[in-house]
Amino acid sequence: MTSSCAGKKILVVTQHFYPETFRVNDIVEGFIEDGASVDVLCGIPNYPSGEWAEGYGYCGHRCDDYHGASVFRSGEIRRKGNTSARIFLNFISWPITASFKALRLKNNYDVVFCYNTSPILMIIPARFAAWRNKCPLVTYVLDIWPENLYTVLNVQNSFLRAFAKSFCDKQYAACNKLIALSDSLADNLFHRIKPLNPDISISVIPQHCEEVYEQKSVSQELRSQFGSQCVFLFAGSITPAQGLDTVIEAFSYAIKNSSVEMKLLILGDGMSRAELQKTVVNKGLSESILFVGRVDPEVVPMYSDIATAMIAPFADNPELELTIPAKISSCMASSKPILAVMRGEGANAVRSARCGFVSNPSDASALASNMVKIASMNKDAIEALGSNGFNYYREHFSRLVCLDKIKQVLFSI
Repeated sequence: MTSSCAGKKILVVTQHFYPETFRVNDIVEGFIEDGASVDVLCGIPNYPSGEWAEGYGYCGHRCDDYHGASVFRSGEIRRKGNTSARIFLNFISWPITASFKALRLKNNYDVVFCYNTSPILMIIPARFAAWRNKCPLVTYVLDIWPENLYTVLNVQNSFLRAFAKSFCDKQYAACNKLIALSDSLADNLFHRIKPLNPDISISVIPQHCEEVYEQKSVSQELRSQFGSQCVFLFAGSITPAQGLDTVIEAFSYAIKNSSVEMKLLILGDGMSRAELQKTVVNKGLSESILFVGRVDPEVVPMYSDIATAMIAPFADNPELELTIPAKISSCMASSKPILAVMRGEGANAVRSARCGFVSNPSDASALASNMVKIASMNKDAIEALGSNGFNYYREHFSRLVCLDKIKQVLFSI
């Protein structure tokens, strides 16, 4: 059943929005295409580099139009340097300024939709907006907190951890409805939140993939550069949560145990990039592991075209196993085999799709073996894995399927 939000008024609350490349951009476009009136309350773009995006800043324009949506930007302390201290200040600054802005946004919204990546504090201005407009609040839980916090900040104090969990549970419980990425995450949230809010409803909708990743784009320059080499591709944010140190270690093993010439391409930027580049230099792998930097989503398919397989890693954190990382659907959409480095829901999706090989986080030896295995496969076998992933993506992660489910959740209250 196709759901419509034509004529509805939606306020989307999220710290990260265009030109930052988060899938909430595509969700907003979907709402607009369906005839909804959409406002967006967000921050000043500086993720993941920590520097203001061109044309933005403290004194830059604060009101934009995005495909027909009115965008209101509240101030924040940028992540400059991506140190723990700066990230903490960034986390707490935007919710404060956004909360004041939310109290001034009265537009008789039908629903407030919080696209909740990190930090969970995004829910606070969303709560103010829902209260101001006397409408329901639906929160899409992309990063589970406080667990995700500990991948960035090393908090060991038991009192602080207990306080953080209590605070986060109360934020989730303040919503009318939650959307979880997986059944495991929904079950986790259910047991945490139901004692605080027995009436809360929790739905399961995996993160969709933008249709741009389906496109078959060819760069003759890239094809000429990499020729018949076995190319492994990672595309995404370069943060501790990705566990890319394991990928680099595994690649160093793989090239020693295969006669096939290999390359590892890393697309993206983030707080861990500089440290990982030093690791690559120290291992003498600068000619085999290439940091391409951040590219526009429209360019990614050109790199997928020359890739033999996609790398989808996740750090070794049991709590992160509850989610299906967005990169899984992107990799499936590219019709390329996946080397997943994770446990839990993401690994289960790859196994169910029969589209690649799975190894545990931090197990560089197992990942290296999977790299060598892919490098030794013939073209038909590689294409079969990629085709399996694409078919699974179309059934479970396509834009049309997931956006329709989101609209049903928003307007079933």
